[in-house]
Amino acid sequence: NQKSKGRFNVNFKSLNQKHALLHGHCHQKAFNLMTDVESVLRMVPKLEISVATGSCCGMAGAFGYKAKNYGVSMGMAEANLLPAVREAEMETVIVADGISCRHQIADGAARESLHVARVLDLALDKETISQ
Repeated sequence: NQKSKGRFNVNFKSLNQKHALLHGHCHQKAFNLMTDVESVLRMVPKLEISVATGSCCGMAGAFGYKAKNYGVSMGMAEANLLPAVREAEMETVIVADGISCRHQIADGAARESLHVARVLDLALDKETISQ
């Protein structure tokens, strides 16, 4: 954890949203990076984080875009991710780093999701940044 080592010193402000639903990209999960993503999101004041449990969103890159794979792709998404997104309050920010994950969320649950970098940019207290 870079912040705990004193190497990551940035100021975040609260967002309008008070809750975030985090979906991990398969590559992040494979390399055990989700705790780091969750930790950095927890640096945003007053933002509660919940993690969408489950595995792949079902897209698996281009896999889910193929018509012959549609049923399997949607089955994977419906196993956990899409129901969790649908159950989330409209004020909840949905965080998904994978572009195919964000497409699956948009197409399967009619919700926008943001990459963690975009969420952090929204929370960045730009007034405290030195020139």
